[in-house]
Amino acid sequence: MEARVVTSACSFNPDKMAKNPLFESPHMFFDVYCLKPGQAQKVHVHYGSDKVYYVLSGSGHFTIGDQEATYGPGTAVMARSGQPHGIRNDGPDDLMALVVMAPKP
Repeated sequence: MEARVVTSACSFNPDKMAKNPLFESPHMFFDVYCLKPGQAQKVHVHYGSDKVYYVLSGSGHFTIGDQEATYGPGTAVMARSGQPHGIRNDGPDDLMALVVMAPKP
């Protein structure tokens, strides 16, 4: 059985958002993204894969397609294949978000 303690797997990088892999297979990946205040994932797009973000702590400002919103802990946000998407930490606290993408690009 594979198991990970998510908070132990999370490391922050003072220079840019950190992607910390938890699980990976030929079919999907499951990461924890760790963003210090002011850090962001550039808006980008994937074709043929869906991505879900789940906010664990802090708050994330999401861009999905032409919509933008800020969400806090306990919120899941979906970016479907072909939708431009990204996350930004505009808040005062560190942001941790689980991210799953399938199929793996």
